[in-house]
Amino acid sequence: MLEQELEFRGINRKHLGMYFEELGGKQITDQFPYIYKSDHWYGEIIREEELSITSTFKVNRVYIRFYASNDMTLKELIKNYRVKTRRIGG
Repeated sequence: MLEQELEFRGINRKHLGMYFEELGGKQITDQFPYIYKSDHWYGEIIREEELSITSTFKVNRVYIRFYASNDMTLKELIKNYRVKTRRIGG
């Protein structure tokens, strides 16, 4: 099983779980690590921390691990997940 861990900042943990569901995953656990599983991959929301940028500006930092049985599936999962997490100001 191949795996890759990524860090996301400033995105609500519940939204990050919702993105797994939108990609076809089903939530398996309801506490850390939150596990989302499909037929071809699974993902874990491992932990969430608060990151202080300055003394008054703080954001959350969430660590997610992606798993898939082959490289192509893993790359496709991460690519599609990153599209969900893309934030564009305007």
